[in-house]
Amino acid sequence: MGEIFISVLLPLAVVIIMFCLGLGLTAADFQRIGRRPRAFCVGALNQIIFLPCIALMVILVFGISSETAVGIMILAACPGGAISNIVTKLSNWDVALSVTLTAVFSLTCVLTVPLILGFSMQLFMGSAAPAVDISSTVLAMFLWTVAPILAGVTVRSAASQTIADIEPVFSKISMLLFAVVVGGAIISNWGVVAENYLRLGPALFSVGALLTLTGVMSSRLLGCTDVEAKTISIETGVQNGALGIAIATLLLPGTDELSAYAIPSAIYSVVWIVTVLPVFAFLARRSPIS
Repeated sequence: MGEIFISVLLPLAVVIIMFCLGLGLTAADFQRIGRRPRAFCVGALNQIIFLPCIALMVILVFGISSETAVGIMILAACPGGAISNIVTKLSNWDVALSVTLTAVFSLTCVLTVPLILGFSMQLFMGSAAPAVDISSTVLAMFLWTVAPILAGVTVRSAASQTIADIEPVFSKISMLLFAVVVGGAIISNWGVVAENYLRLGPALFSVGALLTLTGVMSSRLLGCTDVEAKTISIETGVQNGALGIAIATLLLPGTDELSAYAIPSAIYSVVWIVTVLPVFAFLARRSPIS
């Protein structure tokens, strides 16, 4: 059952989550890049440059090595997806900016994930790294992210009003699937997760906290509004643990339990829910948009 969950149900759930994300997108979401270049460029700076650099710094400070270090870098390469959009909406911040950033980074991760994966495996494992077919990784990322997002966008454009009316339902389905996937992975591998929680928990908390703080500070320093800064901090600080676990399965296919590559993504999801999420809830109560 564990192998079926990891190799079949998990990737399928990721595809459905990405399809639901695509259903919420319109052409206007991408056109905002030209109308609001500052906020988008700051978000891109955080996602593409600061995020992997901070993850790498935390790995070195905590002395994490080998497969686990690669797993943290995989997590750092996974954009927040629909989760960050929903958190932004519940916080009553800049949903339009959140959706635009999520859409672009979810589409571009088909290139960024293989690059970061190859770099981190060479850096942390060297000759001990397993052989990874980069072309297969790119294809898998396309099938898991780009294809379902584009399918969702196509369906949305074909039945715009109908999908717009029911899109909130799909957002809830997406969140539920995320919870089921991560929860299922943790429960079915409880022994492994519990064994590594104390070892990796502080490092993963540091990743989430530093990313959130960096998102806010860099945005304010570069001229973004308060609401834009908080929205960018969510996009920077929230990573898609479900996608991270799915990517990790590509490195050790056929296993029936979480590998060392996948454990950081599973533990991060728990750490984020009990630590970083309450911070966003506090900030939302402090300065809601009128």
